[in-house]
Amino acid sequence: MIELRHLKTLSALRDAGSLVEAAERVHLTQSALSHQIKDLEDRLNCSLFIRKTKPICFTSAGQRLLALADDMLPMIRNAERDIARLAGGAAGRLNICIECHSCFDWLMPTIDHFRQNWPEVELDLSTGFSFQPLPALARGDLDLVITSDPEPRNGLHYVPLFSYESVLALSRQHRLIARKFIHPRDLSQETLITYPVDTSRLDVYTRFLDPENIEPAEQRTAELTVMMVQLVASGRGVAALPNWALHQYLERDYVAARPLGEKGLWCTLYAAMREDQKNADFMIDFLNTAREVTFRNLNGIRAAS
Repeated sequence: MIELRHLKTLSALRDAGSLVEAAERVHLTQSALSHQIKDLEDRLNCSLFIRKTKPICFTSAGQRLLALADDMLPMIRNAERDIARLAGGAAGRLNICIECHSCFDWLMPTIDHFRQNWPEVELDLSTGFSFQPLPALARGDLDLVITSDPEPRNGLHYVPLFSYESVLALSRQHRLIARKFIHPRDLSQETLITYPVDTSRLDVYTRFLDPENIEPAEQRTAELTVMMVQLVASGRGVAALPNWALHQYLERDYVAARPLGEKGLWCTLYAAMREDQKNADFMIDFLNTAREVTFRNLNGIRAAS
C-alpha cells in the first residue's frame, strides 16, 4: 500500500516546505505530486498534512510516515552503494575543483558524507580562483568542477545541481534599501565588492551590468563571504551574493538584500565532468549526495531545469 515513491515525496515535501518546491525535487509536476499524495491519503483513509499551512504542518499519520522515510531511505541508499561496490564500481579518483567561494558552505558537508560511504575513492579538493579549471578537467588533471559558467567543450558533460538567486547585499542604512529591486544603473555610483576572480566569471557583470554597458564606480575584492558581508554591513560597498549564502545574515538583520532586476537574477550551479566518467557509480552517488545535502541545508534554492 505504501510505496517507496510515497516516502520520497513526503520527505521532499517536509524538506522543501511547499508543494511547488517538493515537486521540483522529485521531478514531478505540482499536479502529479498533489494527485500522488491524495491517492495515498485515500488508500490510508486519513489526511497526512494540514492544507494551507506555512510551513507545512503534518498530521500524526504524516509524522509517522516521515519517521518511516527517515529510517528506510538511508537504508536503501546504503544498499545501493554496497551493490555498486560489489559490481566493481568502488575504486576511483575524484579530484574536485570549485569556482564558487561560497560553495564551501555546502560542499564540505557533501564531501564528508561521501567520504564515509566511499572510502576507496581517492578524494581531493582545490579552488579554481587562480587558474582555468575547465581546460584542466578536459586534460584529465581534474575529475569534477563545480561551476556556474558551463562552456561547450568536447568530452565534457554538465549536470545541473540547483538554481539560486543572486541578490545585492546592502547595509541597513544604504540609500538603495527603499528600492523593490536594483537597476544596473544604480551600481554606477557604488563600490562593488566581489570575489578575486576575473569579471568575465561573475554573473553580476556578465548578466547584469555588461548588457547595459555599466560599470560600478569602484571594485574591491575579498576572498571570504564573511569578509564581504562585514564590508557591506559597515557601508564599504555592496555585493552580489547567492541568496542562500546571505540567509543567516539576513535572519540576524545584519544586512539587507534586494533583487537584481525586476525579475531577479537566477543562476544555475553545474557539476562538470568528463564524458568517460559520467556513469561511474561513485560519480553518480556524489552528485546525488550533493543534491540531498544542498536541498536539506540551503534556503531559497530550487531544482534546476
